[in-house]
Amino acid sequence: KGMSQALRFGKSVADSGWGMFTSFLQYKLKEQGKQLIKIDKWFPSTKTCSCCGNTQPMPMNVRMYVCSCGLNLDRDYNAALNIKKEGIRLLTSAE
Repeated sequence: KGMSQALRFGKSVADSGWGMFTSFLQYKLKEQGKQLIKIDKWFPSTKTCSCCGNTQPMPMNVRMYVCSCGLNLDRDYNAALNIKKEGIRLLTSAE
């Protein structure tokens, strides 16, 4: 629901059955011996530095993440690194 509102897809994402998509994805990954890890939708992936862990506000019009530790990355790439780290953290804490 949040993705359909944030990306302005409206009902198209909701109608396509996002829950069904994740179910199929989980099924296919299980066939391959892999696992789907879901992180909290409120995890601050965009606002957190992937290098030092510092958080700062990130308005939508700012496209580069610049941290006081010297990190200078595209905000989406920085968020992807944070999502990967959080998924690994959740996977290792579950074992």
